[in-house]
Amino acid sequence: MAGQFEGKVVLVTGGGRGIGRAAALLFAAEGGRVVVSDIDEAAANDTVDLIRRRQAEGLAIACDVSDADSCARLVSGSLEHYGRLDVAFNNAGVADRPSLAAEVSEAEWGRVLRINLTGVFLSMKHEIPALLQSGGGAIVNTASVAGLVGAPLAAAYCAAKHGVIGLTRAAALDYIGQGIRINALCPGATDTDMLRNVTADPAVKQHILGTVPIKRVASAEEIARTAVFLASDASSYLVGQALAVDGGVTVQ
Repeated sequence: MAGQFEGKVVLVTGGGRGIGRAAALLFAAEGGRVVVSDIDEAAANDTVDLIRRRQAEGLAIACDVSDADSCARLVSGSLEHYGRLDVAFNNAGVADRPSLAAEVSEAEWGRVLRINLTGVFLSMKHEIPALLQSGGGAIVNTASVAGLVGAPLAAAYCAAKHGVIGLTRAAALDYIGQGIRINALCPGATDTDMLRNVTADPAVKQHILGTVPIKRVASAEEIARTAVFLASDASSYLVGQALAVDGGVTVQ
């Protein structure tokens, strides 16, 4: 039985670990030919190895999403290898260093915005022409519940993720008439390296769990399944949405 991405080429940024890796494996399991991108080339190759062990097709390309030339090379490399692009999951991102808003350094502000927001913009800037060339497709941008509500000690991260949602909505209106659906995924606390680094202090971990009505963090695969849904024809009437997958955080 053919998978829902059979014959389609799927690009995943930040695919070397966490949600990106889980999504790459799910896209591949559904028949997609997956281009796995990460700033850590070894991690991207590890994901592709996992894909190939499952008798699916994948390609690793290193990319720094904060660099326009790197994003251009990523998309051109994907087209050179596969000849088309149908889906992009723009998932690359970083956490910020906990700090009161007025104490965030300009360097830290720039770093977080450059990767988490400008990186999505640059990725889409090069993906959209490729999607148009292929006759349309879908883009899923990873935002966060921190793009829907505020969070203490995370001014740069919140600003970037709110920006991703605004960018997603504007671009969705720009391109839906040309057959490209663009939506945002807003994960809550998820069991990834990023969260484990932030919650190394047991008190911080307990505080985060205390804010989640379901009383646990999500697995990377739980979040990735929603990314796959947003990229699939099953969500064909969803346009410009910011879908929270957060264990109930944003309904409190």
